[in-house]
Amino acid sequence: MLYRKSLLVLTALLFSGLSFSQILHTIADGGNKKASVSERIGITDVTIHYDRPAVKGREGKIWGDLVHKGFADLQFGTSKAAPWRAGANENTSISFSTDVTVEGKALPAGTYGLFMAMGDGEATVIFSNNSTSWGSYFYDPKEDALRVTVKTTALAESVERLKYEFMDEKENSATIALMWEKMKIPFKVEVDYVKTQLESFRRELRNEKGFRWEAWLEAINFCLQRNTNLEEALQWSDYAISGVFVGQKNFRTLSTKASVLARLGRTAEADALMKEATPLATMQELHNYGRQLLREKRNAQALEAFKLNADKNPNQFTTNMGLMRGYSANGDFKNALKYAKAALVQAPDKANKDAIEGFIKTLESGKDINQ
Repeated sequence: MLYRKSLLVLTALLFSGLSFSQILHTIADGGNKKASVSERIGITDVTIHYDRPAVKGREGKIWGDLVHKGFADLQFGTSKAAPWRAGANENTSISFSTDVTVEGKALPAGTYGLFMAMGDGEATVIFSNNSTSWGSYFYDPKEDALRVTVKTTALAESVERLKYEFMDEKENSATIALMWEKMKIPFKVEVDYVKTQLESFRRELRNEKGFRWEAWLEAINFCLQRNTNLEEALQWSDYAISGVFVGQKNFRTLSTKASVLARLGRTAEADALMKEATPLATMQELHNYGRQLLREKRNAQALEAFKLNADKNPNQFTTNMGLMRGYSANGDFKNALKYAKAALVQAPDKANKDAIEGFIKTLESGKDINQ
């Protein structure tokens, strides 16, 4: 009997303990919804984990009342001057996969506790190296990684549940805004996209991705598009051509290196390399190269490329179109018309046929179709 009574007491104590602490997977305390929002800025992943309290009919009582101003003694924990936890329940946290700047100030990659100290028309946004404590009850300013002060703005319509949103997204920046009731607290995050992208390329080219010459060309073409890091891009182009187990000498690898040489002002070397590359080109590659030369206003060289393509692939729709463009760019509208009419018969669909008929009218009026 004594054993049975002891067992009943122990069971009661266990269930009593469970009533005070949440062990199983249920809705968060107070019905505050757990949420996360993530977005990529450049190639930098930014993720916020937070809990979403609701207004619950407390309009006009959120800011300065439920959310205290500045720093306050919350009568719990070790902090005597705690900011707002920028959400509910556990710490709001924000993670950056690379180094960033927030409102123009540097912040290293990592995960941070996100706090806010509210003022009149402004808020101090705090990124703390402590991201694992409960709320701001144990906030310590010595753990601050960064503080920035931003202007708050009023919202026309009330937001029932607190939320974070990414807005004004650009390639290298975005504004992150906390919105709740009729208040918005925005802060701008920026990344050095070109720097982080190049760093990523250098890492990736050293793993299994670097065993494909196409990967090296992707990195090189990024440098060409941005007109940056050209000397290293030239080294990468050599590896794409002749790297052990990786390199291939083909039109794409040779022409890509030629583009880097040309961008570096080494035009003679670039032209010599293209003479080596063009016999290796497919019909479409050679046609695209001719179109590139036209864009660069190198009309005579473009016509030579189109002629070479026609010699290798005679009387094809693509090569006749190239000859039409090449002769037109060089003012020989008679020959341009000849090849336009040949291409018209070969047109694969109505859209191409309509376009060629337009070219023919332009050429008959004595005008270049490449304008």
